[in-house]
Amino acid sequence: MIVVNIIILSVNSSRYSSYGSWRIAIFFIAPFQKTVTQSVQFLKNIWGHYFFMVSVAQENDNIKKAINQPIDKNNKNREVEFTPERLSNFRLRNLLNFRETMTNQVLVAEVISQDPSPWFKTIIIDKGKSDGVEKGLPVVVPEGIAGQIIDISYNYSKVLLIIDPNSAVDALVQRTRDRGLIKGESYGRCLSKYVLRKHDVKVGDTVVSSGLDGVFPKGLRVGYVTEIVKRNSGIFQEVTVMPYVDFEKLEEVLIVLDSPKHDFDFVSEQ
Repeated sequence: MIVVNIIILSVNSSRYSSYGSWRIAIFFIAPFQKTVTQSVQFLKNIWGHYFFMVSVAQENDNIKKAINQPIDKNNKNREVEFTPERLSNFRLRNLLNFRETMTNQVLVAEVISQDPSPWFKTIIIDKGKSDGVEKGLPVVVPEGIAGQIIDISYNYSKVLLIIDPNSAVDALVQRTRDRGLIKGESYGRCLSKYVLRKHDVKVGDTVVSSGLDGVFPKGLRVGYVTEIVKRNSGIFQEVTVMPYVDFEKLEEVLIVLDSPKHDFDFVSEQ
């Protein structure tokens, strides 16, 4: 088409060509010129759009890299921040700070296993008779009371957690000083039993140890009230308590070695 177009233009551009032949040439050449021009323009547009898209894609990639660099750096910093070593140091530092606030003699122990059974809530710690641990000693963490030593060997001990149904802690509502007996319940909760119906207990109240059971020191946090049920009959109200301790994440604990032990000697009158 291009060769024919050039030949016809050359022939018709001669000064000897007549006006009629020029009109005939235009009639045949114009459609070819229009087609060629449109084709060339179409290819130029495609080529230009292609390079434009490539340029935009490269610019987009550069922007993504610029955005991802601080994100990657932040993720790396968070990974470093939350390494097991740093988390362990944070927990131990928190545990040691809590130990300094206590007047009792305490011993740091590590949790090495947990009873997988849904019926028994116990853990095993790496301290035993050789470390001065005795049966019946209380076990606490900075968040509150964890449990009580129920069995010991030379190097290890078993701890009964307060969420076990066999556990019992004499406690009181911190705001009103109303007493109750904390018993373990299902789903990691506790129930404060024998709380008189007339007592003004409210949802959100903090429950602490009373120190009257001869096991746990007075004033240690147990949990907070989440539900109160008053039946139509009966002198007691049902008070549900959620422990402050997250028993699924126990890793280090404190054993209170000098827990209060009451030894009452009564002298009879003669």
